[in-house]
Amino acid sequence: MYGKLYSACLYGIDGVLIEVEVDLSSGIPQTHLVGLPDSAVREAVDRVRAALKNCGYTFPLQRVTINLAPADLRKEGTAFDLAIALGLLTSSGQVVLPEEEKILIIGELSLEGALRPVPGVLPMVDLARRQEFNAVLVPEDNVPEALLLDGIRVYGLSHLSELSPDRKSAPGKNETVVLKALNHLQRKKTAASDLASPGHTIAPPENYSDVLGHRHIKRALTIAAAGMHNIMLIGPPGTGKTMLIRRLPTILPPLTASESLEVTNIYSAAGKLKQFESGLITKRPFRSPHHTISGGGLIGGGSIPKPGEVSLAHRGVLFLDELPEFSRQVLEMLRQPLEERIVTISRSRASFTFPAHFLLASSLNPCPCGFLGSEPPQPTCTCTPFRIAQYREKISGPLLDRIDMHVEVPRPENWMNDLQPLSSERMRAEVEKAEQIQHYRFRGQRISRNSELSGSTLRRLAKLHPDAGKLLKSSFDTLGLSMRAYDRILKLSRTIADLEASTDILPGHVAEAIQYRHLDKRGHSFSL
Repeated sequence: MYGKLYSACLYGIDGVLIEVEVDLSSGIPQTHLVGLPDSAVREAVDRVRAALKNCGYTFPLQRVTINLAPADLRKEGTAFDLAIALGLLTSSGQVVLPEEEKILIIGELSLEGALRPVPGVLPMVDLARRQEFNAVLVPEDNVPEALLLDGIRVYGLSHLSELSPDRKSAPGKNETVVLKALNHLQRKKTAASDLASPGHTIAPPENYSDVLGHRHIKRALTIAAAGMHNIMLIGPPGTGKTMLIRRLPTILPPLTASESLEVTNIYSAAGKLKQFESGLITKRPFRSPHHTISGGGLIGGGSIPKPGEVSLAHRGVLFLDELPEFSRQVLEMLRQPLEERIVTISRSRASFTFPAHFLLASSLNPCPCGFLGSEPPQPTCTCTPFRIAQYREKISGPLLDRIDMHVEVPRPENWMNDLQPLSSERMRAEVEKAEQIQHYRFRGQRISRNSELSGSTLRRLAKLHPDAGKLLKSSFDTLGLSMRAYDRILKLSRTIADLEASTDILPGHVAEAIQYRHLDKRGHSFSL
C-alpha cells in the first residue's frame, strides 16, 4: 500500500513543501526513514509508534518505507510527526482523509498522542496558501499563529485521538477522519485586536519628555528615525546616551501591513512568537544584544542557519551599547547587512539569505575610562595612549563610513531650565510627516526611506540648490571625505529637507548634515 501526504519545513525563514510518502510491503517488520533526515526526524518513528499505540491504533507490522521528498534537501525538526502518523494510518487503511481537502499537515507528537507546537508555522501556512492548498492541520497551540493569514482553512488538533471523535467501530475499519474546522474569521479578529510586539520593545511609559535638555541630540534622533539613518552617540559616561537611544522606538512609525507580516515571519521562524500573545507584530522591534555576543548570534548561524539579531531587528532598531566592547571580528560582520540590508550565509549544501534592514544605533565613550578630553571638575582621563589606541581599533574606518550620523553627547548644561522638554509625541509627529513625503516620493519603487537611496536614484531625487552643492563640494575637499561619506551626507540632507517640507536641499540642510559627521571632522578621533 502506498500513500502520500504533505508537510513542510523551514529553509532559513521560508517554508518548503515536503512530500511524506509511505509504502507498506510484505517482509520482515521494519521501518526505514529516508530523505536526509536529521536525528530529530529519525526519532519521529519511535514517537509515532508509541502515539499510535496509545491512541488505539495499530502500527503496521510490515516492511515500512517513509520517504521525505525532495530527498536532496536536509530535513530537521519535529514538524513531520503528524504527517508521518497520518501517512501510516491512511496507507494501512485505518483512517481515510477527506478527498475534497488538500491539506498541509504540521505538528509534533508526544508518546501519548498529544500535539505539541512547532516553530515557523506562519511561513509554512503562507507557503500552503501560495501552493493553493485548501487547509492546514496544525497543533492547537499553533492555531492563533496560523489564523493570522487569510485565504486558507485552519484545523486545530490537540490530540491524535481527536481525528475521529465520532469513532464507533474498532480501529482498522476504514474510519473517515472528521476534522473540526475552527471559525478562523472570528479567531482572526480576536488575534488582530490584541497585537503583540517582540523582544525588547520599549514600554509605553518611557518618553523623551523624561530627558531634560539635549535638544540637539533629540533633533539628531528625529532625523535618524525619519530617514532610518544609522546613528552613533559619543560622550562621557552619564550623559544619557543609552537613555536617549532606548527611547528611539517611541518615535518610530508603526510597521506597514507588508512589513508586519515580514517581521512576524522572522520571529515565527526563530521560534520566538510563542513567548508573546498572538497577533501580527505592529511595533518595530528593538534588539539590544550583550557585547559578548558571537558572530553566529549576531548574523545568524547553525547547520541549517537561523536568524540572528540583525534579522530579528529587521525593520526596527539594533542597539549596540558601548560599541568598542564588542569583538572587532563581530563588528566587521555588520558591513554586508549595513550596505546590502540582507545577510547571506553559505553552507556546503545551500546558501541562505535573511532580511536585515535595520537602523543601527550605537553608543561609545571617548576612551576606555570615558573621560578623555574632560575638564575639571570632571574626572581626569587615566588611559594610556596604548589603551586608547586599542579601544579605537575595534571600530574600523569602513564600518564608521557606514554609520550616517556621529553625534557628540556632552554633559547637558542648564538642563533644569528645560521646563518643556521635547516629548516623543512631538518628535513622532515630525517623523510621520517626513515619512509621508518619502512614501509619496518612492511610490511604485522598492525603497521606502531616504537611507536606501543610491547611485543615479540618489542624484535624481536629492536635488541640491546650487549654493548647497558648492558647500558640499567644499566640505568634501576640506574634510577629505570618502565617496560613501559624501553620499550619506546627501541622504541626511534629503531627510532634513523632508522634515522642513522642502523640495530642494538648501545650504542650511547640508550644513546641518555635515555637523552630524563628527568623526569625519576630527579625523576619526574620539576626543570631545
